[in-house]
Amino acid sequence: MLAKQKSTSQLGFYSTFEEQLSHGHPLYILANRIDWKIFDEAFKKHYSASQGAPAKPIRLMVSLLILKQLRNLSDESVVEQWAENAYYQYFGGEQLFSVKPPCVATELVEFRKRIGEEGVELIFKESIRINGKDADDDNLSGDTTVQEKNITYPTDDKLYKKIIVKCQKIAAEENIELRQSYKFTVKKHSTIQRFKKNKGGFAKARKASKKIKTIAGRLVREIERKLEPDDASKYAMDVSLFKKVLAQKRSDSNKTYSLHEPEVKCYTKGKEHKKFEFGSKASFLITQNTGVVVGALNFSDNVHDSKTLPAAIQQYERLMKKEPKNIFLDRGYRGAKMINNTTLHTPKPDKNITATKRKRHSRRAAIEPVIGHLKQDYRMARNYLKGTVGDAINVMLAASAINFKRMMNKWKEQLAIWALKFLQLFNFYCNNIFNRTLKITF
Repeated sequence: MLAKQKSTSQLGFYSTFEEQLSHGHPLYILANRIDWKIFDEAFKKHYSASQGAPAKPIRLMVSLLILKQLRNLSDESVVEQWAENAYYQYFGGEQLFSVKPPCVATELVEFRKRIGEEGVELIFKESIRINGKDADDDNLSGDTTVQEKNITYPTDDKLYKKIIVKCQKIAAEENIELRQSYKFTVKKHSTIQRFKKNKGGFAKARKASKKIKTIAGRLVREIERKLEPDDASKYAMDVSLFKKVLAQKRSDSNKTYSLHEPEVKCYTKGKEHKKFEFGSKASFLITQNTGVVVGALNFSDNVHDSKTLPAAIQQYERLMKKEPKNIFLDRGYRGAKMINNTTLHTPKPDKNITATKRKRHSRRAAIEPVIGHLKQDYRMARNYLKGTVGDAINVMLAASAINFKRMMNKWKEQLAIWALKFLQLFNFYCNNIFNRTLKITF
């Protein structure tokens, strides 16, 4: 059910909550620049008008999603800090300071599921609008990166042991009596694997790994055999995943690297410090002159960089209501030179290259630090959201946060410049008055 509207009249005896805050604070300015009504109109379709308990205000939930990415916090931390920060509360639409948490952290999970990718893209669109003319540039830079998932480094032994644990859990839930739990057997073989670098230990460790795989296969077959027909459909996807992991080989494609995130892919980007990355591919477009992120799209499949451009351009057209004129890319995008009316530029040996085009290619490298900030400061270094939908949501929220932060930094600079000019003007008048006073005195 939709939340009830709050009164915005004066709530304090002497002053309002708004008057007690610094009007020059970046979060205060951002709260008054964002058009919150578009979120109320777009998301009210996800709520019942009359049934159920009143929900949390839509502005509050959207503001928590923005603050979470903006401050690089977890769901639990942003809810906890909201109760301690007056600017967070004003940003969320509160009229009085509250000492209670705004909601339970899991409500953010449900809200993300409720609005989905379409709703998060609306937040991203608003972050572009906030940047005004800075986002209106026909020349773009493009690049891709890997958004790593929150999984451990995958090995066959880890997957087999997890299959064993999950099979034992299914047996406990469905009251299935296993012929053998293999608890102490697996522990003994795991100890042997720890000392594989000792003399003669490698052969023993290989035999132990093979034994663990055999045990995992036995448990999967026993669980499948002893499950009731009604329960078999309940665990059909899990059993199918277990079989796929046990059957896959080193040279197979589309391998499974995680049981709780089976969509994860392996990427090799040629990095010296990190040969393999496990997650999904993210594509970004930024304006060349100002660095505003105007395109952020996630791909769950392991596609070539050049194949990501059609979808990225479609998203740009959807958000900006126009086509980009030029996109400058690195050599990984070699292939097509035109997509619709957009020209794609990749560096190549050219004696007749113009100075402007050379500058554009050099400027393309500015997207690299932007991606670095997205990862280190805006929660893209490791994605904790579930599934492929979580991958797409995290990419767009990170892009939204860096756009909002860009304007907040810009407002800080403007305030500093205005303060400096005011001090210079004040100093000028003081000196003039003092000089006149001296003349009158003497």
